[in-house]
Formats: sequence, structure tokens, C-alpha cells
Amino acid sequence: MRKIVLQLAISLDGLIEGPNGEFDWCFTDGDYGMTEFLNRIDAILIGRKSFELAQSLGGSTPDFPEIKEYVFSNTLSHLEGNRELVRGDIETRVKEIKQQPGKDIWLYGGASLTTQLINLNLVDEIMLAVHPILLGAGKPLFQDIAQRKMLRLIESKPYPSGLVMLSYATR
Repeated sequence: MRKIVLQLAISLDGLIEGPNGEFDWCFTDGDYGMTEFLNRIDAILIGRKSFELAQSLGGSTPDFPEIKEYVFSNTLSHLEGNRELVRGDIETRVKEIKQQPGKDIWLYGGASLTTQLINLNLVDEIMLAVHPILLGAGKPLFQDIAQRKMLRLIESKPYPSGLVMLSYATR
């Protein structure tokens, strides 16, 4: 069965964006394992707000047309390209997606979709690119988690920039 992998950048104080929605603090000076990660996935789960933000920046996967995008929204009515709109019973649909043949699935965000999938026990791995910065205010990654989740460290990889990639199994 395919794994759902939450992989994203986070500040040392647990924030995924600054107080004005900014993410200019994310390092862009290196690969930080992204090429290897992208080789292990063939699908993306993305919430509407994150999808619309990615579209405003030039598209969520402009260089990877072979990656299937599943966009979770109760307000969007139409998507183009290799995208599927998911609404309603997300638990059933995500379980179906996980059963399909293919590579792992990237849980791209946002925070609301992440919370829902964690609370439904559908996230198999959490990979956090922890940036050495304290933002002080902004949007936390983990909100409204229904119950305590014990994680098992799979790997930690420090980079000369101070970024540390942490990978955890959720089971």
C-alpha cells in the first residue's frame, strides 16, 4: 500500500508561515533532499488554499506533469490538467487513493487538511525540514490534533545551513 507523507518546511518554533502568510524564511539555496523525495512520489494531496497559493505562484507542479494532484475543496467546481477534485467523505477517498498502485503520496498541505488526515490516522510519515529560525508568530503546523500521536524517528539529516530534515513514522 502507498504511504502518505507529510513533507514541508517548518520553523524551529513550529510555524509553517509568518504572521502575514509569508514563507520567505524558507531556504532556497540547496536541494535539501527534495530531488530524492520527488522521485518517491507520484501524487500530491493539497487543500484548496494551498492549491490557490501555488497557482498564484505559477502552478503547484509545473515541472512534474506526471504527478497526479488531488485537490480537497468544497468550493471549487472545476480543475484542469492531471487534477482531481475531492470533496465530501475524504476518509473513504483517501483510503481508495492509498490502495491504488503507485508510489508514495505527498501531503503538501495545508494545515486544515493535514489536521484532518492526521486525526483520521491516514498519514504514514512526517518529514519536517526544520529551519533554524524563530518566527515568533504565524500559523502553526499542528492544530486541533484529537489525540496524542507517538512517532518513531526514521532519520535525521543535518545540513551545513543549519536546516535539519527529520523523518518520523506515525505507526
